[in-house]
Amino acid sequence: MALTLYVDTARWRAHQQSVLQQFPGMVPVCKGNGYGFGHERLAEEATLLGSDILAVGTTYEAARIKDFFSGDLLVLTPFRHGEEPVPLPDRAIRSVSSVEGVGGLVGARVVIEVMSSMKRHGVRPEDLPKLAASIEDVRLEGFAIHLPLDRADGSDAVEEVIGWMDQLRAARLPLHTMFVSHLKAQELARLQQQFPQTRFRARIGTLLWLGDHEATEYRGSVLDVTRVAKGERFGYRQQKAASDGYLVVVAGGTSHGVGLESPKALHGVMPRAKGVARAGLATVNRNLAPYVWAGKQRWFAEPPHMQVSILFVPGDAPEPQVGEELVAHLRHTTTQFDRLVDR
Repeated sequence: MALTLYVDTARWRAHQQSVLQQFPGMVPVCKGNGYGFGHERLAEEATLLGSDILAVGTTYEAARIKDFFSGDLLVLTPFRHGEEPVPLPDRAIRSVSSVEGVGGLVGARVVIEVMSSMKRHGVRPEDLPKLAASIEDVRLEGFAIHLPLDRADGSDAVEEVIGWMDQLRAARLPLHTMFVSHLKAQELARLQQQFPQTRFRARIGTLLWLGDHEATEYRGSVLDVTRVAKGERFGYRQQKAASDGYLVVVAGGTSHGVGLESPKALHGVMPRAKGVARAGLATVNRNLAPYVWAGKQRWFAEPPHMQVSILFVPGDAPEPQVGEELVAHLRHTTTQFDRLVDR
């Protein structure tokens, strides 16, 4: 009895190939929890794609994944002076986002991140004169720019990259490779056409692994079903049942990421109204669960436990049976499954 991630493997891999065709020279990204699949599995998939490089989030992830992937490992988190040293092979490439960072990696393979409109980290235009002198002490693999997902001001992502390309060229910095994030295929093609001497490599994670929503599905096994009458007490907090129905114990709890949700940026009146409504229901202990039964998303009977959740199914719905599986709408990047099944 488990929380299971089912993968339509043929469909999933067909989607990966379609992304690769759109983005030649793509750099697969495997960070965090491996986008819900785990580092080992994504390292295997990157190898099957024929990738020569795999991007990871941190040095700790690089240390774990190095035994599963034989190509280069690009660490996306920038180097910082004073960080804990983590033994890595020479095929590891460090990101740096400052002139000082470059100076701390003498002899290392590095990718230099430039400051984009994200304003997260990166070297700035005024840093370029100093940068030109410091790169002589490192093995420069290229520059990188991490772009925002949305552009509320109507600005052009390609123009932002071109602006940086022009500044790097004016500073006489080598432009053999540019790593980019969050560009569309046609935008990448525009850049490649304008700068034929530069190899543009798109770092892609979400689109590659999670772009086909129909290729994967989470399901939680029903472990127990108990009838309750209206007013009957149950659970850790001994709440009263609001009506006759069933308490359904299903695999998947907080240790799996069930009930945990990342904050979302809401755009428009309707999504904001729904967010306010959900918050209001939560104040009276009404929280919608990710599990679906009989065509409807069901409510948590109480907050999820560590490894299971208890749902309330009203008496007018079919009674779930032990051993059945309930579809669960879970976010891959915050979910840890018990088992993965290829089918």
